[in-house]
Amino acid sequence: MLTIYHNPRCKKSRAGLQYLEEKTKDFEIRKYLNDPLTEEELKKLFTKLNIKPEEMVRTQEDVYKKQLKGKNFTDEEWIKIIAENPKLLHRPVVEAVRKAVLGNPPENIDELFK
Repeated sequence: MLTIYHNPRCKKSRAGLQYLEEKTKDFEIRKYLNDPLTEEELKKLFTKLNIKPEEMVRTQEDVYKKQLKGKNFTDEEWIKIIAENPKLLHRPVVEAVRKAVLGNPPENIDELFK
């Protein structure tokens, strides 16, 4: 079962969702702004993405520009920051049992079907 972490207000997230819908109907949608990921869920997600938490931070968000830009944080600190500010998470992310991908561009989702 796949899960897409989705923000309906985001054009890129909507494109990823549409692409996923064309590939399969066997997935669930998690609107992560309404239902934020816990720190533990984020740790598992970043492991599946094989990426450092800092690399998944949206640097154009106000909270980043005003409070975080130019500062150094550990992976654990970034996870806590993202958990507390879910808007910072790049989207959409599509998660499978053993792997996850950033669905921007949407074609990245194909990696989960190989």
